[in-house]
Amino acid sequence: MTTEDTVTEDAVTAQALDSLRGTADPRLRELLTALVRHLHAFARETRLTRAEWGRAIGFLTATGQACTDTRQEFILLSDVLGLSMLVETVHGHDTPGTTASTVLGPFHLTESPARDLGATLDLVGDGEPCVVSGRVRAADGTPLPGAVLDVWQADAHGFYDVQRPDAQPPGNGRGLFTADDEGGFRFRTCVPSAYPIPTDGPVGALLRATGRHSYRPAHIHFIVSADGYAPLTTHIFVAGGDYLDSDAVFAVKHSLVKDFTPTDDPALAREYGVPNPFRHARFDLVLERS
Repeated sequence: MTTEDTVTEDAVTAQALDSLRGTADPRLRELLTALVRHLHAFARETRLTRAEWGRAIGFLTATGQACTDTRQEFILLSDVLGLSMLVETVHGHDTPGTTASTVLGPFHLTESPARDLGATLDLVGDGEPCVVSGRVRAADGTPLPGAVLDVWQADAHGFYDVQRPDAQPPGNGRGLFTADDEGGFRFRTCVPSAYPIPTDGPVGALLRATGRHSYRPAHIHFIVSADGYAPLTTHIFVAGGDYLDSDAVFAVKHSLVKDFTPTDDPALAREYGVPNPFRHARFDLVLERS
């Protein structure tokens, strides 16, 4: 019998991996095994120090503590590290002829109120008036009547309703719409603006430490669903805006950049119920069969 300490780096990893062999769920076993293997490889490659390990634990603890019912700091962390967009790219529905998918973002945290087609998302009314319209359809052009569109966006100053409840009523910038018999949809809103993601928490500290800006280009979020089709999570981005080439969460795809066209047409403005002139964004949302 020897009293010599023979624990090695490889032995620790082997023991940790062996401890997972009894995991009943095969997918959970696969994920945890890969996670342990890569984490241990990271620690060996970087020669992670005890102090650095402690700071990392503190950072993750602070990230969890920053989460609330209306703020998801872990999604924000995933976003700025590019993980959210990587997962979306691995599993996204970017079949040719369909609308590209992109990240969910950290602000889809409250239920969007049901609204009639043509209703406004802008309950404050201090932004540039805009109409967004189009159709939900299949790649072959077949309209998808009754498709459901969950829409949310920041206000004209770059804040979501949950960020400034003192200045925005609940549900501002949000709406749940049902497409008409031709798959058509339309709603009024304000032109969204570029905005910084929240920087008053751990993710903001990380961005400052790495010399990165915190801005996202102007956009409107959509989740679109229809029977028989894969749900689509996407944005539309305002063409010509800032940060399209340097989105803090890496989510811009060229096909999602759309013109918000200046429109001077009093009759059309009356039809849509907006002041003239206004901006008009037209596009179709094309779903992939499930």
